[in-house]
Amino acid sequence: MAGSQTIRAMDEEDLDPREAERDRRRDRETRAAQRELMRAGMGKVFKQIQDAQKKAADEAQMPKRPRDRGSD
Repeated sequence: MAGSQTIRAMDEEDLDPREAERDRRRDRETRAAQRELMRAGMGKVFKQIQDAQKKAADEAQMPKRPRDRGSD
């Protein structure tokens, strides 16, 4: 079969040193962002975000009441 070739996974040694450093820097920045979310007090912020999203979703699902035109 001419079309079936296996692509082998790249190891870090296979990468250009600049690419490997870029990957390490990206991974380090990602881990720093994850640690930032685990700081004390961030649970409260997370809860506030969830509450706001839930409120917005609930409001979007509420059927709109017809307006009372009033009886003159």
